[in-house]
Amino acid sequence: MSEEKEKYGESELEEIFKSGGVTVGGEGQEIRCLSIIGQIEGHYALGEGQKATKYEHLIPLLVSIEEDPAIKGLLIVLNTMGGDVEAGLALSELIASMTKPTVTLVLGGGHSIGVPLAVAAKRSFIVPSATMTIHPVRINGTVLGTPQTYRYFHDMQGRIVDFICRHSRIAKSRLEELMMAPDKMATDVGTIIDGKEAVACGLIDTVGGLDAALSALHDMAKSPQTV
Repeated sequence: MSEEKEKYGESELEEIFKSGGVTVGGEGQEIRCLSIIGQIEGHYALGEGQKATKYEHLIPLLVSIEEDPAIKGLLIVLNTMGGDVEAGLALSELIASMTKPTVTLVLGGGHSIGVPLAVAAKRSFIVPSATMTIHPVRINGTVLGTPQTYRYFHDMQGRIVDFICRHSRIAKSRLEELMMAPDKMATDVGTIIDGKEAVACGLIDTVGGLDAALSALHDMAKSPQTV
């Protein structure tokens, strides 16, 4: 811990612990890095011992990044299993509407509602070993009113599909094919794809790691007219 304090400083470490993010870079070229990890927590708190990203923490943080003239770009690092659909889609819409240069980097996993988050930025990257799970909207717990619930799921899935297609190069027919595949997952319908497959189908822009993601973000920050 003492070595970490010497390397980053107490204020930077506190920032990482509280928000999962840190601002790096020199004056006039500051880049904000945010991590979205574990499960995206929405209207209900998850149990103890579960890694979670709280959307009510990220929303004001994203607004402050958009309004801070010192921050020239945002890198979002994803390793998420998904989570609350409405919360994840809300964060995705917020990221997509930012005017600052934004880049996402999928490490480990960008599953379920993590897919819209992965494509929400202006550029998206994924490492070769990362995976993304694409499946229909699901529910846990008691269902009251089957027709009404089905209609809600159908409409919500439509909004997710529309968002993904608007912010990536994947065709709607291909996305729905992957989403409903009956033979690609052991206990569910859907598909698990790796980094190269995600790029090949048009879901993610480029296979690449931290160096490529940061290089793209710095280039975008230098030429904001291209964003």
